[in-house]
Amino acid sequence: MSAPSATQPSRVPAWAKSFGPQIVAGLVLGVVIGLIARSMPDAADGNENWLVGTVATIGSSYVKLLTVAVVPLVFTAIVSSIANLRQVANAARLAVQTLLWFAITAFIAVIIGIVIGLVAQPGSRTGVEATSAKDPSSVGSWWSFLTGLVPNNFFALGSKTSVTTEAAGDGFASTATTSLSFNILQLLVIAAAIGIAALKIGEKAEPFLAFNASLLAIVQKVLWWIIRLAPIGTAALIANAVATYGWDAIGSLGVFTVSIYIGLAIVFFVVYPIIVRAHGLSVRQFFSGVWPATQLGFVSRSSIGTLPLTERVTERNLGVPREYASFAVPLGATTKMDGCAAIYPAIAAIFVAQFYGVGLTFTDYLLIIVVSVIGSAATAGTTGATVMLTLTLSTLGLPLAGVGLLLAVEPIVDMGRTAVNVTGQALVPAIVAKREGILDEARYNSPRNGDPFADDDVTPADAELAR
Repeated sequence: MSAPSATQPSRVPAWAKSFGPQIVAGLVLGVVIGLIARSMPDAADGNENWLVGTVATIGSSYVKLLTVAVVPLVFTAIVSSIANLRQVANAARLAVQTLLWFAITAFIAVIIGIVIGLVAQPGSRTGVEATSAKDPSSVGSWWSFLTGLVPNNFFALGSKTSVTTEAAGDGFASTATTSLSFNILQLLVIAAAIGIAALKIGEKAEPFLAFNASLLAIVQKVLWWIIRLAPIGTAALIANAVATYGWDAIGSLGVFTVSIYIGLAIVFFVVYPIIVRAHGLSVRQFFSGVWPATQLGFVSRSSIGTLPLTERVTERNLGVPREYASFAVPLGATTKMDGCAAIYPAIAAIFVAQFYGVGLTFTDYLLIIVVSVIGSAATAGTTGATVMLTLTLSTLGLPLAGVGLLLAVEPIVDMGRTAVNVTGQALVPAIVAKREGILDEARYNSPRNGDPFADDDVTPADAELAR
């Protein structure tokens, strides 16, 4: 009898084991499942059918897993980042450059949004009824930004209790549900304060900094396990989106929706590549590196939920030093939103003005630009395009009830907005790192090989092979 072969050939193709193809397969499978779920009749009791409920549960659970990792990741990464900034020259200059490029890209995006709004005239070419108008549940303000900087507690946690009343027997039964949330901007303030204090203490703080570094490594390992589930989460999220929203939701807001996506496409496919190329970097390498975060942002509709993945691809694929990326990416997740805070509020404000027959002056357009460039900070911690839009409308003196006109397509446009947000949150750190001479270009240019991240050991020779 011959001895068995030491190695058995794998029956699974090599490409199928790679992360990239798995993500694409998840997207395709999600669309198919979503179409099937959408064609199925609802359950007999009038609730959503079982397939929609299943994919919704799986998708939301995956986003929750990522969100759970945000607090320990941001805290440990910021503390470690501040400790490591001792090794980085011109740390203050890095911070200023980061904020400056946040503003530059936001300025370009809002100009594109205004031009598209004026050309497309979405508010004059809509069939939406005035009865759809209603006041928003939350409103952005500059004062909210200032008060929001003050932490509520050590972990920047907040709670919200909602009460639902249902018929029960001969009376009614009330159920109170309390949900916890965290303010990422407050968490940044807390972590930064602790990191700076540790530096001031000096040698006595070394055990704490060593423990924090170990904890960060553990959190990143757990995060990697969660990221490996991304194909499943992607399939469920896109399936739920297709089944829940569909194209019929666009209806009378078709011109508005198309206008938003044209603006997003120009920023994503024109502005970002021009900025990347102008700094001597490969456009293909940028998009292949940031792709895992971009696609997750699209299907999850959450910059905060995608934050752990965005930070990881910024470090591992784009070659941004961890001590800088740990500061820039979380900051960008709260204040860098070219989709939600520039393109969308510009076109939406013009839509509301046109719908109500309010003429905008040159000064009004300047105000839109100012609010979009620096106003996203006012919605940090309560970040959302609706809150940002209310800030823009209130600044212009337009009816806040106009927000309700656009709610029908909010989930659909939010997918594209978030994808652009996340991509920009990785772009700026890479550009600033390149300008300051601290970008690891060997890692940036390293071959992807279908994996979500570049290998830990990347040599200049590997980078040359990828060119």
